[in-house]
Amino acid sequence: MDEDRIKGSASDIGGKVKDAAGGLLGDNKLQAESKADQVSGQLQNAYGSAKDAVSEGAETLGTQVDSLLKERPMVALLGAVGIGYVLARLMHR
Repeated sequence: MDEDRIKGSASDIGGKVKDAAGGLLGDNKLQAESKADQVSGQLQNAYGSAKDAVSEGAETLGTQVDSLLKERPMVALLGAVGIGYVLARLMHR
């Protein structure tokens, strides 16, 4: 689990506690701050979740490439040559 997800969840929960305290005390400013804390926490949690998803996707892709290299080295070599050719063509334009 990403650190941003943990911090985001903590900020969201802290905002909910602030909201409850502001409601009990009748403090509108504290309640407004709590809403900002909750939104900030939810955004940070979503950012951490996205980072986790990208990391997992990269691991999966790396595993698939490794498997291709071991099982079909000629296909991997031809693919690398093809990618190199396309990149060379793009650079010489």
